[in-house]
Formats: sequence, structure tokens, C-alpha cells
Amino acid sequence: MYSHNGDSFFVVDGHIHFWNASPANQRNKYGEGFISCFYDYHRNLSPPEYLWERSKFERYSEADLMHDLFEIGYVDVGIFQPTYLREFYTDGFNTTEDDGALAEKHPGRFIVNGSFDPRDGESGIEELERLAERWKLKGVKLYTAEWKGDSKGWKLSDPTAHRYLEKCRELGIQNIHVHKGPTIWPLNRDAFDVADVDDAATSFPDLNFIVEHVGLPRLEDFCWIGVQEPNVFGGLAVAMPFIYSRPRYFAQMVGELMYWLGEDRILFASDYAIWQPKWLVEQFMELEIPEDMQGEYGTLTKDVKAKILGLNAAKLYDLDVPAQAYHPPVEQEGPDVSEKPAVTA
Repeated sequence: MYSHNGDSFFVVDGHIHFWNASPANQRNKYGEGFISCFYDYHRNLSPPEYLWERSKFERYSEADLMHDLFEIGYVDVGIFQPTYLREFYTDGFNTTEDDGALAEKHPGRFIVNGSFDPRDGESGIEELERLAERWKLKGVKLYTAEWKGDSKGWKLSDPTAHRYLEKCRELGIQNIHVHKGPTIWPLNRDAFDVADVDDAATSFPDLNFIVEHVGLPRLEDFCWIGVQEPNVFGGLAVAMPFIYSRPRYFAQMVGELMYWLGEDRILFASDYAIWQPKWLVEQFMELEIPEDMQGEYGTLTKDVKAKILGLNAAKLYDLDVPAQAYHPPVEQEGPDVSEKPAVTA
């Protein structure tokens, strides 16, 4: 856990990878271009002391991951979010099987999530069932802009996608993580649009939809969906590094999320290995909403930070939080006098 001013904070990194983007695994120019785009994000938004050489970034080791997350990075539990990209990488970019093998070597450290692609039809349903049984899945990571043959994306609102979401419900997979953020070359930006989240969240109110990267660059669209759909959450991967390069912009993003979604539906994530959790956690705990913005957004209290760093994710995944971890005081029952934005009819 992370210690800060005498308190210990339970940290769940809600978005991590163990990828293989080495030249030997790159299937074509798109595989090379994809990791190049990742590396540009890494170089442009990281403190200089945390920059890696390109060769390490393409294929880091198990020892690197364990060190950066758990030895120095304050992470208590990391959630693997697989991204297969088999059109670009021969053995896949970051698969459930590779993540699961690492998780089995380090019990209690990782949550293994699966994935599905509705374009796979009935064979994909069978594969989802296999993954769920093998890894006891509580979540899946979806990549709606992934290429497959001549298709360059799909939507959560597609009838075929609903068939898979129904299967998730049947299998007890409640947490649906969806990449809805900045595009990565050569994928199409529009295939990451957040509009289909609205349809899925309404159609499946018993599932949790965690919008990874909080919809950037469509934060406003995402917030207007999230305020009306109580089963929609915001994952801060990709948003987090702006805490270093553009702290005021990051404070504004978090302020908007707290205003629209509330402090209970925001999840910390590093997007490792694009960024490392150590500096993100440290800078987040020191962050304050600028004084001139507090009248609109309020403040980032210790209670709010504890929820975002780990307690919110712990609820979604039924994690045991150590008793010594800081917990916000239990609020007394009483009439709800809070004001919510009047956006519903």
C-alpha cells in the first residue's frame, strides 16, 4: 500500500498489460506502427527519469513488470486488460493466456480479464465460455476499433454484441471494460466513439461498463452519458499522465468526472507499461484542484483519493481491502439533499 501523511492507501491499478510488440512478433507494418504510437505517448507524457529505450518498451520482462508495479509502484492488485490485435501481431499483442500465466505465478497480485469480439460468431461465444471457466472471469476488455479481415471496427449497440453481453451476464462477468480513448495508428478514431456505450448501459443495467480513458478526446460526451447511466464508470488510463505535463488540464478532467459521475465511479489506472504507477500515484496524492477552480469542482479530499486509487475498483471486483487501509468514514443515513445536474427528462 501507499503511505501518505500517516495513512495507508489501497491501490488497484485498473489497466495494465504484459505485451509482446517485439519485431519478431510484428506481423506487418501496422504492428510496428501501433507500438510506435504507444511509444510516442510514453515519450511525450512521461517524466524524463521514467523514459525507456524503444527495445525495452517493445518487450519488457516479467521482472520489469513486478518491480515497477509491486516493488516500487505501490500497487496492491493489478487488473490485466488484454488486447489481442492478431491482425498486427503473430502471437497477439497482449493475450488473456499470457496474462493468466503470469497471474498464476504470483497469486493474489493480478486479476485476469478476458475479451471477446462479436465478429467471431458462435465460435467466439464458445471461446468466451472457455476463458470464463479457465480464468474465473469477472471482467472483459473490449476493443471496438480492432481490425478483423475487411472490418475495421464494431459497436456495442450491434445485435451481435448484445448476444455476447447476454453471455457475459449468464457467465457472471459483470465488468465490461471498453477502450474509448485516443486512437492508436492505424486504427480508426471514429470506431472509438462513446455513443454506443449509452445503448449498452441502458440495455444491460446489471452490467458495469468501465469506459477506459474516460472517452478522451470525447470527455464531455462521455460525461453526459455517465450522468444518466449509473452503471457507467470512468477509467483514468491515458488521462493520468497529464497530471505531470498539464496538471491544470488533469484537474479539470477529474473535476468534470466528479461533477457528473461522482467520486464513486472513477478508477485509477496507469496503462502500464506506457506509464509507471509510481510517479502517477505520488503526484496524484499531492494534487490539489487549483483554488480558482474549486468553486466549480470542489476539492480532492483524502476520502476521494482513497476511493479513486483503489476502493472503487475493489468494490467492482469484490477484493478484500486490508483493515489498515484508509477508509472514508461511514456516512450516516439521512435525506438526500445533494444536487445533481438536471439532465434527465
